[in-house]
Amino acid sequence: MAQIQIPAADGSGSFDCLVVEPKAPQDGAAPAARGVVVLLQEIFGVNSAMHALSEWVADMGFIALTPDLFWRQQRNVVLEPDQGQDQWEQAFKFMNGMDQEKAVADIAATIAHGRAIAGANGKVGTMGFCLGGRLAFKAATGTDADCNVSYYGVGLDGLVAEKPAFRGPLLMHIAEKDKFVPAEAQAKILEGVKANPKVRAHVYPGVDHAFARMGGHSWDGRAATIANGRTAEFLVKYVG
Repeated sequence: MAQIQIPAADGSGSFDCLVVEPKAPQDGAAPAARGVVVLLQEIFGVNSAMHALSEWVADMGFIALTPDLFWRQQRNVVLEPDQGQDQWEQAFKFMNGMDQEKAVADIAATIAHGRAIAGANGKVGTMGFCLGGRLAFKAATGTDADCNVSYYGVGLDGLVAEKPAFRGPLLMHIAEKDKFVPAEAQAKILEGVKANPKVRAHVYPGVDHAFARMGGHSWDGRAATIANGRTAEFLVKYVG
């Protein structure tokens, strides 16, 4: 696990990015070139959950890059949702203060870096959760990522209403009982993407927002296992 700096495309500075690489082959052979997955944070910054997800992605054989997307407000925000209401209040403050178009530009810069990073095969996907799930949706329309995965993205009904043109394939995981994405919003999302061959959307019955955050209050082992299996197959198909 290491941390690097990536220059922002607008020349305003650079931001930190966590890097986790797959383990070297046990037989001592030179490792094959790897696909890269850019992980997009929840509203809590690059916290323990994002570190764990980075390790999981690396265990699948990909290079994991997790950029600090709150850096324009405050660098290296780390909040933990199980440590009280104050953490949630700070998290919503950072989410509401984010310039999402600049965040997408930072994601694009991370994708570009990932294509050229040592040991990479040139293919890069994005995968995001909550706020990051929304940004993964936006990455599918606003970047050249080879694929994108959105876990319980928020506010997607508004994005679908804009009738976006998808540049790369998108896999969506939607929680049926998501307290932040009510049934009416889910219906609009599903209706808006159902005829698009680049989008696959799955709804997971009976589970709430953040069902795939291991150890969280909404964790659901069955739904998370199914969603994560679909994600793994999707990444292998498009990133290698």
